[in-house]
Amino acid sequence: MSDEEKRLKRTALWVCAAGSFLVPYMSSSVIVALPAIGREFGTGAVTLSWVTTAFILSSAILMLPVGRLADIHGRKLLFMIGLAVYTLASGLAAISHTAPQLITARVLQGIGGAMTAGANVAILTAIFPPGDRGRVLGINVAAVYVGISVGPFLGGVLTQYAGWRSIFFLNLPLGLVLLWLLAYRLPGEWAGARGEKFDLPGSVIFGAGMLALMLGFTRIQTVHGAALAVAGVAGLAGFLWWEARAAQPMLDVALLRDNRVFLFSGLAALINYCATAGSGFLLSLYLQYVKGLAPREAGMVLLVQPVFQTLVAPFAGRLSDRIEPRIVASVGMALNAAGLALLIGIGPDTPLAAIIACLILMGAGFGAFSSPNTNAIMSSVDRSRYGVAAGTVGTMRVSGQVFSMGIVTVLLAVYLGSAAITPESIPQFITTARYSYAIFAVLCTIGVFASLARGRVRPGARV
Repeated sequence: MSDEEKRLKRTALWVCAAGSFLVPYMSSSVIVALPAIGREFGTGAVTLSWVTTAFILSSAILMLPVGRLADIHGRKLLFMIGLAVYTLASGLAAISHTAPQLITARVLQGIGGAMTAGANVAILTAIFPPGDRGRVLGINVAAVYVGISVGPFLGGVLTQYAGWRSIFFLNLPLGLVLLWLLAYRLPGEWAGARGEKFDLPGSVIFGAGMLALMLGFTRIQTVHGAALAVAGVAGLAGFLWWEARAAQPMLDVALLRDNRVFLFSGLAALINYCATAGSGFLLSLYLQYVKGLAPREAGMVLLVQPVFQTLVAPFAGRLSDRIEPRIVASVGMALNAAGLALLIGIGPDTPLAAIIACLILMGAGFGAFSSPNTNAIMSSVDRSRYGVAAGTVGTMRVSGQVFSMGIVTVLLAVYLGSAAITPESIPQFITTARYSYAIFAVLCTIGVFASLARGRVRPGARV
């Protein structure tokens, strides 16, 4: 390998890892700031949940289409456009004066985040050979967890001493630096399906189906919400029907029909994020409203889980280069299930040490699951479909996050309604948290079997 190739690989790794850091950093910072945002805008817990849901909902709708666009027009190009949109949206969020304005800015952030997530993993997979992918994807996943790790602490400090808007303002220079690095330090372009046509009808059907399903699910307790969810399922079924007949589909249905590894790895990712994403939202509210911690202190507690994710992810990625990824990922999912099961008994008198122990267990489990699972998905497809595969990974992640927040939102609506969390409503909030963790633990247990069912990725790897 020439020095130029080594330099390209090194630059691509660190630029993509930096991009992977940015979005989760922002998301985890905002979670800690939610009580402060709620106080300023006078909003209840359900509206606060939409500050988080708006981001992941828009990401879920666009993740797969932008992955296909990245394959056709260039993964670096989509990465740069996504970062530009994300950075602009951060500025708009920082100057928001109402909750609807902030939620709208979060929708735009989700659009930019979808573009970056649909491209950076595909860039790494295109540059690095199969024998190095587990290590590289492990580093990239670790960057995600570093962002999640820094977010709660820094978000808590900024919220406590400079106000929640400073979280969004800090995003501006970070985004601009990354744009400069992409433009001037990462030469070349990667487009495995250049010249092929973009499936616009399929994209519209997919987006409409996802939107109806996600909106319906977050309001599933109402007749209108249930009808939307049914319409969304029908829309996604129509999408698969269309894709099976399209000349150049956005999603090759054969990947789902004939590629067992791709199908069950994606399903495992969906279940894992569905079972874990709402946990941080609930714990942030719990630590500040129930335990009375300041934002900085709550951020320090929440920091525990992503720190352990960061420590475990690179090791798990390297291990998945030698041992079947399904084994490593399934062990991680089982650890997640155990941590969530322990949180079912959460209450006002639960010691912080017990909460921290659960976070350690879940952090190790999440770190052990994510990079081997991504390695399995990306290694199971042809080079021309890396963008679609990366988009599928992202779609499963954010769809799972939306479903997770949907579960929490439904339970909050049932037990709290539109009311804010007050000392009088804490028993209802605790009930919401307990039922949420019970559902999450069951989902994660099911996910263990989905992870094991994927079969072998590499015949020569150790079982």
